[in-house]
Amino acid sequence: MYLALYRKFRPETFDGMLGQEHIVRILTNQINGGTTGHAYLFCGTRGTGKTSAARLLAKGVNCLSEGARPCGACASCDAIRDGVFVDVIEIDAASNNGVENIRELRESVKYPPALGRRKVYIIDEVHMLSGGAFNALLKTLEEPPESVMFVLATTEPQKLPATILSRCLRLDFRRVPAAVIGRGMRDICDRMGVAATDEALALLASNADGSVRDGLSLLDQCVSSGEKAITRDTVLDLLGSPGEEGLLELTRLTASGDASGALLLLDRLLAEGRDERQLMKDWLEHFRNLMLIRHLKRPQDMMNMSGESIERLREQGAGLSAAFINDSIFGLAKILNDARWFTRPRVLLEVGMIRMASPFAAGDTARAAPAAPPVPQPEDTTRAAQAVQQPEDTTRATPAVQQPEAATPAAPAVPQPEDTTRAARTAPAAGPDLTETWISAVTEAGKSKPTAARLIGRSSLTGIGDGVFTVEVFDRFSKGAAEGAAGPLEAAMERIAGAALKMECRLNEGGRPPRPAKAPTARRQEAEDAPPDASPPEGQLEIGFAE
Repeated sequence: MYLALYRKFRPETFDGMLGQEHIVRILTNQINGGTTGHAYLFCGTRGTGKTSAARLLAKGVNCLSEGARPCGACASCDAIRDGVFVDVIEIDAASNNGVENIRELRESVKYPPALGRRKVYIIDEVHMLSGGAFNALLKTLEEPPESVMFVLATTEPQKLPATILSRCLRLDFRRVPAAVIGRGMRDICDRMGVAATDEALALLASNADGSVRDGLSLLDQCVSSGEKAITRDTVLDLLGSPGEEGLLELTRLTASGDASGALLLLDRLLAEGRDERQLMKDWLEHFRNLMLIRHLKRPQDMMNMSGESIERLREQGAGLSAAFINDSIFGLAKILNDARWFTRPRVLLEVGMIRMASPFAAGDTARAAPAAPPVPQPEDTTRAAQAVQQPEDTTRATPAVQQPEAATPAAPAVPQPEDTTRAARTAPAAGPDLTETWISAVTEAGKSKPTAARLIGRSSLTGIGDGVFTVEVFDRFSKGAAEGAAGPLEAAMERIAGAALKMECRLNEGGRPPRPAKAPTARRQEAEDAPPDASPPEGQLEIGFAE
């Protein structure tokens, strides 16, 4: 019968364990020193070697060799490897989780070992035991006979009662690095005579997600495909991944706002047999790599990629903003999570791609790398400074007062170009204009960042100048919403003001935003234009307007 690779190449000695050097050091020292305990708890994610380490521990305490144990060659080691050693009992707690099963275990514990030195009980997925079963196991686990050893293995140690945890020596298994899994795969391929490129094994190891068993299962799939040599293209076809070129092109299209092109490329990739969920995972990993490249001087230390691929990612990341990369990561993670319960994950992916691209299809530059603010020309800034000095509200006429000619005031000095530039940028606009400007900016930013729309009525724009605009918020929740939507808000203000601006957010608890100016009605306008001593027209009541 054909054995899967993860069963065929299960380690026979501690030297064959991958990526768990701290576990190997503890167990070998205890076996060689004769200080093994009576209860162990092996914790860790799937495929990290918990069951293999439990069997090696059982071999070590029953090995007949006089040297290093386990030797992997004596009669006891061979019997344990073949699963016929009567003193090593493996129990699946997922299907034997009742009180009656634990009672049977307690009865069998009374009998001494038949062949070996110690009787070893390996209870896999121990967190599946019921509450009554845990209580029934407590006393036996705390004080078993001298010849009995318990090894409990679980992927969810948080589900175990504290009374069980306190009675065991806990050892935590770590995720195995991709480089270590790749070396293990290379050794297996050499022993099997299978030709495989380093790029193919690196891709398999990265998709194993720290699990040796998952990596060997993927390698088994590639070996069974019948290909003479395992290449990167072979792995991509079997995994259903879009490949590096497809991910770069998808990112380019969405970043440039080309939703149509992105949808057509997605259709072509899926028509070639790509898997929707695998594409989401790979695209999410692509944005993670773009994020790492922005923050690491040597990204190759954390990314299993060639130098050429890293340079291509660096070139693409230089034209993208951090806000776009972060929003894409959160968006794809949510789509991937929702796809677990959706019968057609492709629809979710298409909606997500349109949402990523559409807010920027009209020329918005929020996801592009920030550019230097334009420097206004002297003649433009002079005009801007003069415009700022004009009165804002001209609806109410002011009677002219004649002054003697000798007392006519001199014309104000016109500031120089360098002064008018600062005057145009720092002079605050009138309250209603700031309010309307802020409402327009928040409304526009809310199209790409829905939380920004909550700022209306909870914040106000208090000033614009020196390349910044100041926002005042009136509760801590709104402050978090404003800071979270800083990118879209700055992009909206840049479009309105015509220059790059940074946001400064200030908290003023208990404050209130200014109300936008309302256009006066015809009757109200007549009342405002009338002289102070004028009486209301005949037949009309004098009604005051509440401001």
